[in-house]
Amino acid sequence: MKFKIYTLGCKVNTYESNVMSDNLKNNGYIETSSPVDIAIINTCSVTNTADSKSLKTIKRAIKENPNALIIVTGCMSQNRKDVDIDGVNIVLGNKYKSDIATIIKEYNGKKINKVENIDDISFENMKLNNFNKTRAFIKIEDGCENFCSYCIIPYTRGNVRSKAREDVLDEIKKLTQKGHHEVVLTGIHTGHYMDGNYTFSDLIEDILKIKDLERLRISSIEITELDDKFLKLLKENSVLVDHMHIPLQSGSNEILKAMNRKYDKEYFIDKIKEIRQIRPDISITTDVIVGFPGETIDNHKETIETIEKIEFTKIHVFPYSDRIGTKASMMPNHIDELTKKERCHDLLDLSLSLEKKYMEKHLNETLEFIPEVYKDGYLIGHTGNYLLIKTKGLECNLNKNIKVLAKSVNYPYIIADIID
Repeated sequence: MKFKIYTLGCKVNTYESNVMSDNLKNNGYIETSSPVDIAIINTCSVTNTADSKSLKTIKRAIKENPNALIIVTGCMSQNRKDVDIDGVNIVLGNKYKSDIATIIKEYNGKKINKVENIDDISFENMKLNNFNKTRAFIKIEDGCENFCSYCIIPYTRGNVRSKAREDVLDEIKKLTQKGHHEVVLTGIHTGHYMDGNYTFSDLIEDILKIKDLERLRISSIEITELDDKFLKLLKENSVLVDHMHIPLQSGSNEILKAMNRKYDKEYFIDKIKEIRQIRPDISITTDVIVGFPGETIDNHKETIETIEKIEFTKIHVFPYSDRIGTKASMMPNHIDELTKKERCHDLLDLSLSLEKKYMEKHLNETLEFIPEVYKDGYLIGHTGNYLLIKTKGLECNLNKNIKVLAKSVNYPYIIADIID
């Protein structure tokens, strides 16, 4: 039987979709993009827009595969409990994804709904022996207990739980042996990884000892989780890449407090200075939410000033999305959509300016990148500090470390020449 997986949302969902794909292939199913017998939609629910995209994707999958078994899983189904759409046969939450083949075999024509409480469950052990891209994602943690006032994710992903250290290290060793040059650690709250008394920084230390691992990247980490041990490893080991994604969410202390974030802007700024003393050229990207309930024009200006002071490389900008069941949803003074849109544009313009400035800073420098795509005679891929390189080259150079000279900026690319 043939199957297709539609994936929405974060890198954790990408990883879990790959796990489901592996599970099905190992049970004799064939993955294809043509009309299929089984269509799986791995949904996202982080915002109202994510919900809307998930619903549209479900309906599109039903239309594209009129005779298929339709399975809906992920955060939207966990949040909504019962996805009541005609044509959906199986609904799963954020549990049982690694048992997808078994669940399909259980289907006997009656709708299956396996959305369970995940407030106190153990880590669902998932493992990939091969990833379909140069950059391999490893899910090391699931769940979040921060309960930021705007966020539905603690309710859709449940309690914090972590993969056993031995399983993480074994998975990475096998992936590097398969030729993956870069590994990305991912989770819902990645830096909260804990295996007994064994911390996230302890795990990083052991991963860096793995032979043939050329790059280690962290998908996202909170500023409060960058402890002294991690900073020491960052200083001493170049396998940790020159790029970190650290969510700010707001540059206003008043709004940070209302968001229930665990720091103020002064702490954030000081920690970034500490990082840059260790890695002066590091690229630091971030997330910012605009239009949080009660955000004034002065709060917005304060956020802009904070961002300019920090000099992020890029800002992922999100208009506040009201999620029923969160504390922010019940707060007064919600911001109108037009104002949120205007404030988004302010930050997107600032982000573009900062990004181009960082790119131009590297012109006429020798850079190393790993080509991930070959298209129209060009190799395209990222450097360790996440600059996107485009250079004329041969397809045989895919997935290899390539040295180039940065020549010009043609956003979003740095155009470069290969150094022989």
